[in-house]
Amino acid sequence: MRTVLLLFNAVLLAVGNCGNPLLTRLYFLRGGKRVWFSTWQQTAAWPVICVPLAASYLHRRRRQNAEVFLITPFLVASAAAAGLLMGLNNYLYTYGVAKLPVSTSSLILSSQLAFTAVFAYFLVRQKFTPFTVNAVVLLTLAAVVLGARAGNDRPKGESNKDYALGFLLTVGSAALYGLLMPVIELSYNKGKTGMIEYGLVLEFQMVMSLVATLFCTVGMLINHDFQVLSREAREFELGITNYYLTVVGNGLFSQFFFVGALGVTSYGSSLLSVLIVAVLLPATELLAVIFYHEKFAAEKGISLFLSLWGFISYFYGEVKSNRENKEKKRIMKELQETEMMGSPSTNAVSSPPQVGV
Repeated sequence: MRTVLLLFNAVLLAVGNCGNPLLTRLYFLRGGKRVWFSTWQQTAAWPVICVPLAASYLHRRRRQNAEVFLITPFLVASAAAAGLLMGLNNYLYTYGVAKLPVSTSSLILSSQLAFTAVFAYFLVRQKFTPFTVNAVVLLTLAAVVLGARAGNDRPKGESNKDYALGFLLTVGSAALYGLLMPVIELSYNKGKTGMIEYGLVLEFQMVMSLVATLFCTVGMLINHDFQVLSREAREFELGITNYYLTVVGNGLFSQFFFVGALGVTSYGSSLLSVLIVAVLLPATELLAVIFYHEKFAAEKGISLFLSLWGFISYFYGEVKSNRENKEKKRIMKELQETEMMGSPSTNAVSSPPQVGV
């Protein structure tokens, strides 16, 4: 069952990862201008989590007298703190997507793996291997290559200052997301929840998304976004209906992404979650070129090559490490069985010699 849930969440993560940046970019390309509102869309669809959450509760109730909520007070507090980080991360991400082509922002965000590896090492004691170090170096080089030629794919009408700020904030988003996943993994470890049920994953995500949505709502109020949304919808190049379809679709794809990422982190690891995102990088690049006709210059090709090289290096290292760990466990088990078979029975007690009279 654990493997099935891991695969299911990996699919959700893949769908959300490819769909979300395309719809976010569509909003800005066709007349959307409100960064806080677009950030709010990333988590505002959190009520849809109630549907699978109710199904999870009914399933548990058939087997036993299940509690309504699985989440503990400690995990509620952890989810709330993670929600604030998510809200800030979403703002940085949205600002970057608003100013950069999807192909560029996706390549920058691929450095999440490097940040996650570093934070996971300090927070959850994820071991560093030569392959992990190699992956971190390659992903860092990939970002440097893009940064060295920054501005070559700058959209028309956008200043160098806005492009540079979008680039820096996207790097900041990658770093913050790299921190967020190990923090969530650490929360589960500290919470001592034992076997992680899917209902708990959904409850954690719901609390996290609710807090992130409230964080963004405050930003919208300060920025006076609510007063101009109706006018923005009327002026949207694709029409009012498509405006709201874009907003709703963006919210749903975002929830697919976050629920999938949290599920993969819960049933796998934070590094596996980021690795799946990294593997999908070529698909996101291809979709951006097809739908938005973005230029794919030489530096993007070099950056993509370095990123994929880094992902392959990390993946190979993980596979090799898992095989070595399994082999060590097998040898230890055989040694223990051998020792048990060779040890004298503790139940046998030698009787004292009889003395003749």
